[in-house]
Amino acid sequence: MTEQRGVFERALGDDFERLHPMMRRRFGVGLAAGYGCVGEGTMLEIRRGARWVRPFLRFGALRNIMFPEAGSDIPFRIENYPYVDHFGRETVTFVRTMQVTPKRQRRFDATMIFSEREHRVIDYLGTHQHLAVDLDLGVDERGGLRLTSGAQRFYEGPVAFAFPMLFSGNASLTEYYDDERQCYVIDMSVRNRFLGLLFGYRGEFTCEFPACDDAPVRLKPVREEARE
Repeated sequence: MTEQRGVFERALGDDFERLHPMMRRRFGVGLAAGYGCVGEGTMLEIRRGARWVRPFLRFGALRNIMFPEAGSDIPFRIENYPYVDHFGRETVTFVRTMQVTPKRQRRFDATMIFSEREHRVIDYLGTHQHLAVDLDLGVDERGGLRLTSGAQRFYEGPVAFAFPMLFSGNASLTEYYDDERQCYVIDMSVRNRFLGLLFGYRGEFTCEFPACDDAPVRLKPVREEARE
């Protein structure tokens, strides 16, 4: 692997330099950079959709893709570590762990790669990478990151198909660094065209940047998918 730029820098290209310096540090995580990013903070609000979307969220929780709980002032941790997957691709973990009750944690797992073919970030959701999602990235006026999800594909063994958006949702995320409070601020929502809000959260956190050249096994997916 000769590429010296991380997954997000490659996807953003020249726009990477428009990010706030602390955002560049956070999304500069990569093997060449030699460090990860571990954030801890509070989800000021975790939102969920109407009652009829809860079975969908409960099903997603089986693979660490969203979950049915909602609440406010929920402690959370996000762990971003770079590693090389079994197919030789630089990958970054995006594992969010939320203490939704004093006795229950929920995880929202994703692993991200840069697709040379599509020249974009591909986001594999959940513990088994069954869903591959196209991501579009941009930079806002604060030097923050804008992320929107696009097409989704389902993969399992010989089965492969474009996942119908009727049964899923599009994610929209903004994240920026607040200089005054010296913390990162994040806001994410997943919406279905017909059902409206499915899931979302809003929070703030601070980060440490530990040296690393691999991700802890507990953060890696159980199954890896070669297809993008």
